[in-house]
Amino acid sequence: MTAEDLTAGPRPAPAPWLTGLPPLVDERTVLLILGSFPGGVSLQKRQYYAHPQNHFWPILEAIWGSSPRQSCASCYEKRSKWLLDHGVGLWDVYAGCEREGSLDANIRHAQVNDLAGLAARLPQLRAIAHNGGESFRHARITRALGLPVLRLPSTSPANASWSFERKRAAWLEVLQAHGLA
Repeated sequence: MTAEDLTAGPRPAPAPWLTGLPPLVDERTVLLILGSFPGGVSLQKRQYYAHPQNHFWPILEAIWGSSPRQSCASCYEKRSKWLLDHGVGLWDVYAGCEREGSLDANIRHAQVNDLAGLAARLPQLRAIAHNGGESFRHARITRALGLPVLRLPSTSPANASWSFERKRAAWLEVLQAHGLA
């Protein structure tokens, strides 16, 4: 033990290793939306964008009209099918990481998902959109796939600098550009 070890005090325990969600895609996926890594509520529920204050589902409802969530808030399978029926798939840039809390700023030692492997299995895939800045930091990986790569404003409640309407307009533009709205 060194003198530094004695004076520094106890070291904090490392953050827990977290494993992300599987991709939500099918052979009809035209646009793949990549988040960074699911927040705590999403990991707990094993559902994409499960935090009630996240704007993801409300934005798509505002663009496409009613969704299964409006009649059955707990019907994640129906919402997932609704999303896939519209040609949109979901996944995250990170397969796993260490993180305390849900903020992207707290992500450490992240392991990147096999984005090329997934894209190769999606015959209709025409573009990839990153949901927020942390995801977009990996745009060089997605650009290597030879598809258009877009940056969307984060739907996270932490992105308070963008209003709901401003986020909706940006998302609508991307969906329209790919024939999905």
